[in-house]
Amino acid sequence: MNFAREQEIIAASRKYITEYLPLSDMSDEQLEEKAEEVVRQQVGGEYCTIEQLVSIVQQVFSSIRGFGLLDTIMKDDSITEVMINGHENIFIEKDGRLQRLDRQFESQRRLDDIIQRIVGLAGREVNQANPIVDTRLPDGSRVNVVLPPIALCGPTVTIRKFSKTPMTIERLIKYGSVTQEIADKLELLVKAKYNIFISGGTGSGKTTFLNALSNFIPKEERIITIEDSAELQIKGVDNLVSLETRNANAAGAGQITIRDLIKSSLRMRPERIVVGEVRGGEALDMLQAMNTGHDGSLSTGHANSTEDMLSRLETMVLQGAAGLPLEAIRRQIASAVDIIIHLSRLRDHSRKTMAITEVLGYENGEVQLNPLYLFEEDERSTLEKVSGSLNRTDNPMVNDFKLQLSGIRTRI
Repeated sequence: MNFAREQEIIAASRKYITEYLPLSDMSDEQLEEKAEEVVRQQVGGEYCTIEQLVSIVQQVFSSIRGFGLLDTIMKDDSITEVMINGHENIFIEKDGRLQRLDRQFESQRRLDDIIQRIVGLAGREVNQANPIVDTRLPDGSRVNVVLPPIALCGPTVTIRKFSKTPMTIERLIKYGSVTQEIADKLELLVKAKYNIFISGGTGSGKTTFLNALSNFIPKEERIITIEDSAELQIKGVDNLVSLETRNANAAGAGQITIRDLIKSSLRMRPERIVVGEVRGGEALDMLQAMNTGHDGSLSTGHANSTEDMLSRLETMVLQGAAGLPLEAIRRQIASAVDIIIHLSRLRDHSRKTMAITEVLGYENGEVQLNPLYLFEEDERSTLEKVSGSLNRTDNPMVNDFKLQLSGIRTRI
């Protein structure tokens, strides 16, 4: 049975069920049983493998109670990202590589229905008046939606899939992002309450790394997490408060920004503030929080290098306070941020930790940096495959007072 025939059976079965069955009175189990019965009738004497039959029944059920074709895609654990450019063009990231899927949604209207269902489940709304929204699926996967007329190719949906197993430092070691020795040093820095910023490009693994570092925070501390779409998985902490932003409604009211949440979190007696990503004026509030006794804060930001992250922070602070002199901003950054960890996605699609850098302070009009670890390629590297390691530089760590205050004598 080819793909076109499969889609015909799905459409006919769905039409029959929605028109002739009392869906509101049926449980999921009853609907699934009825869907199988109807599909078998539609298939009749045609040759159909068991796998095909099961797939068709699941798609019929999903099209009524779930997200249709999207459910099938999301069940594949090897897919890490889904990109829908209108109802006919679906791209996925699998094993670090982008590829086009040879499937499509029945119509734009069907895709619109799925988008409204996704957005509605998270208590948000998206329409022509508010055509851009960040939300999440019930499993925690991060979703960005852009509707026409902003998106010229039709409704555009980008989904960063949520890992079923929380990211731990052990998994990062297994993937070769860091070594056990470096992981042990990072654990000491987190426990000693160093303010750590994770930088990197899109898809470099910033949130993944942040999640792993967050699990080093002592379990008895009070942690406030602040995100656009909640996706951090901090386990074993009882005193955990997760805050999520909210878009404005159709009337333009009710928006809650990351900036609002950071300000509110300071009144919640936090011992740690973890901000999923700073990308605008909230950078100023984040730096002020780090500078006013909220040590041990963690956050991420988009940048191409450690130095670029400092420039980006300056720009973001200016978005929140345009009149501030550059010198004041740099002093604020230098006194707030202790460590910058830079990640990168390399030419072979692997994700690596490229640098761990200490922020020394402000001197001669510039923020002074002290690289502690740098990634270096070795002789086994080729154009197709990157080989190398994160090596300790000869530079000693200068600002070790937080380690001493914590009673840690180990050299970083």
